[in-house]
Amino acid sequence: MTVLFLNSSSDLYGSSRILIEVVKTYKEAGLVPVVVMSEPGPLQSHFLELGITVKIQNLGILRRKYVNFSGLINRLRKNVESLRFLDKLHDEYQFELVYSNTLAVLAGAHWAKRNKVPHIWHIHEILLGPKPLVSLLRRLLDNTTPAPIVVSEAVRNHWSTRLEKSKPVVIHNAILYDHFLSPEIKTPLNLELAANKVIITMVGRINPGKGQLFFLEMAKMISASYPHCHFLLVGDPYPGYENLEVEMKHFITENRLENSVTNLGFRKDIASILKATDIFVLPSILPDSFPTVILEAMAAACPVIATRSGGASEMVVDGKTGYLIPINDLDKGVNALIKLILDQELREQFGSAGRNRVLKEFSLDNFRKNIENHLWQQLKRN
Repeated sequence: MTVLFLNSSSDLYGSSRILIEVVKTYKEAGLVPVVVMSEPGPLQSHFLELGITVKIQNLGILRRKYVNFSGLINRLRKNVESLRFLDKLHDEYQFELVYSNTLAVLAGAHWAKRNKVPHIWHIHEILLGPKPLVSLLRRLLDNTTPAPIVVSEAVRNHWSTRLEKSKPVVIHNAILYDHFLSPEIKTPLNLELAANKVIITMVGRINPGKGQLFFLEMAKMISASYPHCHFLLVGDPYPGYENLEVEMKHFITENRLENSVTNLGFRKDIASILKATDIFVLPSILPDSFPTVILEAMAAACPVIATRSGGASEMVVDGKTGYLIPINDLDKGVNALIKLILDQELREQFGSAGRNRVLKEFSLDNFRKNIENHLWQQLKRN
């Protein structure tokens, strides 16, 4: 059986890394994967190294910047082109299942319905609007995907109230944790940080929902009273949001935080950075479905401070593996940081508990078993 996988990007951030594990699981189950993505990139290279067939075609991925008249016309045209491309690809491979990774990929659902091929949608998003878009996705889900995979209870709760036919199935994300567990990891941060510094790190691609500016507000307040703390920002801008990185740089300069904050940009050595981290913060200000980076931080034995913005509440146990704070609540965020800054023993206690939790509750073996079970259940429907 040949399976068509459609992905919304060619990067190696959260949802793409989850797709890698899904594709590997399907392949080990005896299926033949063919992956289509809109542009070349590190994900393409990774799949090629695994011997996976990869095709490049603009899939008309839906982004916020296209939610306007001219943008929607552009997306419609690209989706029509992608459907023609998939028709030709089908002639060659005869797909028996279509798998769309993230709701930004619309072509897969349309193509699967038109060709009467089973469709699986892996939903990583909690989408609040605009209403016409949410309505469109609701109809597509109900008409094409009986049991979409959702990455958290938060995502299921969001979509279940909107769907009439589709019944979302929760499969929590998981990754390979070996790199984050190894005690031999070096720390090539290229920073002259004194040994007594408390390193506070945020990792996340720059976009309006991740909360980089909220993180910098906390850094500003903490640095004034605790100069032995140093804040690290890791991640590059999502295409179309380069202005946010400019705003971050301006905030750092305007508040004279150059000696307290370092923006590392895109990095491949996340495990090494987390190894050097004393406290991990993910201050998302929009619903964050199930951020993979929290799994990484917990595996690296970092205490985690995260906002109650979605899936983080299912990952972090408040007061045991870290702290959960309200979105944009600067005072509570700063207070949570101060507790951990002042208490190394508490940091170690939370970090150890977090590592134990991630290995037990969010193991890659469980993830793969759940993905494979879901696969066979969907095929039985047909």
